[in-house]
Amino acid sequence: MSRRLVNLTLDTLEDLPRPCRSCVFWELDPVSAERACASGDPALEKEAWVSQTLLEWGSCGKLAYVDGMPAGFVMFAPPAYVPRSMAFPTSPVSADAALLMTAHVVPAFAGGGLGRMLVQGVARDLTKRGVKAIEAFGDAKFGEAGEGEEGCVAPVDFFLSVGFKTVRPHPRYPRLRLELRTALSWKSDVEYALEKLLGSMSPDALLRPVRPATATSSTPS
Repeated sequence: MSRRLVNLTLDTLEDLPRPCRSCVFWELDPVSAERACASGDPALEKEAWVSQTLLEWGSCGKLAYVDGMPAGFVMFAPPAYVPRSMAFPTSPVSADAALLMTAHVVPAFAGGGLGRMLVQGVARDLTKRGVKAIEAFGDAKFGEAGEGEEGCVAPVDFFLSVGFKTVRPHPRYPRLRLELRTALSWKSDVEYALEKLLGSMSPDALLRPVRPATATSSTPS
């Protein structure tokens, strides 16, 4: 099974799950998002947001592919680029952090470590830009009956499982934080298993996701 990460671009944007491709929950403020969904073209609005963020800031997302199939994605940006970030009761995001807006793994590929692979890809990217941490708003009631939030806010449990810590508690939308130096020290379960089996050096080079050259062509996010 081959796994690789690529940057989100206007081309790979088409590989997002269909509901996510036209979702502007994060990209617009609540009023503008409602207006776009009611009478505009949210997919066009999302494309415009990605285009502007790529030009002004750089890579703002990662997609994971398993055997060539889109299997998951994350999106991230400075909070100044994410109007919805100010609408949460646990706002604002810390000044030294980028916001991990959303994370999604296709159910068929869940449980295989793709979530951690995606977050670590973000961590590597942001570390090169001098960012100190990633923060996120989690949904503590994700999936509960009558608590629909469109699935745009990832579950708290997901963030905790990949190393985030709660920095501002809330019964529904706590804010969580991951120090990038922590993220970059991870080793996957596969690496541990190979080290134990082979008794050799860490096979980072063998397991590092392959990134096509075009995936970073827009980088200056």
